[in-house]
Amino acid sequence: MVRPLPQLLPFDQHNRLLESNVHPSDWKNPVPAPNYHLVVIGAGTAGLVTAAAAAGLGARVALIESDLMGGDCLNVGCVPSKSLIAASRFAANGQRGKKLGISISEKRSINFSEIMERMREQRARISPMDSATRFQKLGVDVFFGKGSFADNNTISVNPENGSATHLKFKKAVIASGARATIPKIQGLDQVDFLTNETLFSITELPSRFGVIGGGPIGSEIAQCFARFGSDVTLFERGTHILGREDLQAASVVQNQFEEEGINLFLESNNLTLTKSENGILVRGIKGGNATPFETTVDKILIAVGRTPNIENLNLKSVNVNSNAQGIVVNDSLQTSNPRIFAAGDVCSKYKFTHAADFQARIVIQNALFAIGPLGRKKASQLLIPRATYTSPEIAHVGLYPQEAEAQGIEIDNFTQSFEHVDRAILDSAEEGFVKVHTRKGTDQIVGATIVAEHAGDLISEISVAITNKIGLSKIGATIHPYPTYADAIRKLGDQFNKTKLTPLSRKVLRWLLRLNVGR
Repeated sequence: MVRPLPQLLPFDQHNRLLESNVHPSDWKNPVPAPNYHLVVIGAGTAGLVTAAAAAGLGARVALIESDLMGGDCLNVGCVPSKSLIAASRFAANGQRGKKLGISISEKRSINFSEIMERMREQRARISPMDSATRFQKLGVDVFFGKGSFADNNTISVNPENGSATHLKFKKAVIASGARATIPKIQGLDQVDFLTNETLFSITELPSRFGVIGGGPIGSEIAQCFARFGSDVTLFERGTHILGREDLQAASVVQNQFEEEGINLFLESNNLTLTKSENGILVRGIKGGNATPFETTVDKILIAVGRTPNIENLNLKSVNVNSNAQGIVVNDSLQTSNPRIFAAGDVCSKYKFTHAADFQARIVIQNALFAIGPLGRKKASQLLIPRATYTSPEIAHVGLYPQEAEAQGIEIDNFTQSFEHVDRAILDSAEEGFVKVHTRKGTDQIVGATIVAEHAGDLISEISVAITNKIGLSKIGATIHPYPTYADAIRKLGDQFNKTKLTPLSRKVLRWLLRLNVGR
């Protein structure tokens, strides 16, 4: 491995510790076993969970990683980004303090280099859980190098220095993950752009920061850097940011972005980038009227999606089908080769750490223990919530109304605004709502969206309810602590219960009341 990798810059004590855990410079690949029950390509979340669980069940397991163990989540994704988000929320507290009657000096002191160092320290602190040494102690043979299929029962490991090693397998799992998509933008190859793999290595706050892509990653980072003090411009092809989310929920976040001074160039197209003495010149058209624009930024982040890592796996040699979205799998996460499975970002439309975790559990069951169709676990049975950690956050689980309609499911909709939730009022955080969709005429929850400061935490109550078939009325009958944000969900239970109070039931209740207490 060329040292240090871009992800490990600056190569300070924290990143040296990270490297020693997730790709030790002195690591020697083990002598391979004659045959493995399972060989896993990729040591991100899906690969790590698969390898650890299989070894824990007594299987002989080999794990191959070409880069850093822990994958995107630990090194260039969830972990570092949430550290920055935590810092940015403290930076934004001054504005909220004014609403609460607290006078805070307008002059903020933000030390960006210290924020980034704290992120590196925390990342290194978390990294032992994903370390090569830990997995070696779990009984996993850890190989560093590029893995590719040689034949139907052999995977070659090609280290950066040294000769190839051949691993024989009974079953294999592809968990090679995904990387940032690099779009075809004129001039992009002529400028020093950032992706999530290089963003967390910068040490100076750019005065002018551009973000191409208004999805979850682009939106989270745009708001972070705006709160740190950058003049942020976000370029989004759609009519609004977070285009896959509930439109009303996305609008709440978009309004917050505008209040915070983020420059939103919506419906921006025909982008061209030019390197200049003054920075990176961005030209294009924006808005429904295709108005020409040009603006200059110092740094620009590309955040337009993910591309699966499949190019170097030699999939054709083992008849594994793939397409632009990644490895093609069935509902059992089995590829077109019945001995080879896949999990995580390389094959899933749900590119989340928690989705990769639970897909790995399915792979373990199906690859090692299922016989024929009996006992097989299905990926379609997974209920996968998600959250975008902007302020306010957006979280969703289950079906959207349009998805329910496409499946022929009639629904009722219930919405509770945080404007009428006491804790949100007291915290001056009334923006947002909880929206729950139930199967028509019943309290069976089929989907929900929450937009609020703590949406990512709140959505779990609804996820538990859907998974365990707990109806909305039962949530309403469950005592929640007062005052909390979760009281919004309980209030939705009350809303549902009121729909059961029909004119007939009202007459019956009045009759019973007269019977018991007289006229």
